[in-house]
Parts: sequence; structure tokens; C-alpha cells
Amino acid sequence: MFTYMSLGTNDLERATRFYDAAMGVLGHQRCITGDAEWDRISAGWGTYKNGGIDELALWVGKPFDQHPATGGNGSMVALSANSWQQVDDFHAAALAAGGTSEGPPGLRPQYSPDFYAAYVRDPDGNKLAVVCRGFTAP
Repeated sequence: MFTYMSLGTNDLERATRFYDAAMGVLGHQRCITGDAEWDRISAGWGTYKNGGIDELALWVGKPFDQHPATGGNGSMVALSANSWQQVDDFHAAALAAGGTSEGPPGLRPQYSPDFYAAYVRDPDGNKLAVVCRGFTAP
């Protein structure tokens, strides 16, 4: 359904440090576009190949309209984890890299018996979830 998602930042260097730490825990590496101008104003993690023909990535960058970036009220990006440990590690890495907790790692049985998740906000206020499904115990 998606090819990419983009979140705004007011400080690309700070956002890059945050996402390098948090996305690295999930096994996502930085995208290399080869476009010096684009890479100057944004950074991405995931897949970016063949000039973007093959793309599944999360990007952060300065808003094109040059207005300050803001976190959307009710907006959230949910990322997939392969284990409860990855959820725990993502939450810890995000907090260590300047994020804030919106909900510690744990089961959320109100959603499903196997819904293990954690919630954070990046340094710009964008809300992220990391979710592991398929297990009811570690």
C-alpha cells in the first residue's frame, strides 16, 4: 500500500541521530539516493533502489513550504518488529537518542492478545509505534 512515509523535522542532524539509533535496532539502514540536494534536506531508512522505483522507506526532512515542522495530533507511524526484544530495544534506543515515551513496551490486550508494542515521540514530536505480533509470551 505504501511506498514511503515522510515526517517533518526542524533539525535534520538531531533527527538523523534519533532515527539512526531507533531504526537501526529494527535492522533498517539509511537510504542512499545519490541526489546530493535531496540528501542535504532529508534522510531516509529502509529500501531505496533504482532511483526510487523500488522504495519502502521512512523519511524525515525539512518541510518544503519552509514553515516549522510540527507533530500531527492523531498522526502516528507504526513500525514492525520481529520480537519483543526488538520492541524493548527500539524504545530504549529512542529514549537514549532524545525521544520521549508515549507508552512503555508491553502487551496491549485491548487491541489483541498478541499486540506487543511501545510508543515514542521523536525530538520533533512525531509519534511512532513499534509493534510485534504473533506471540503472547517472549
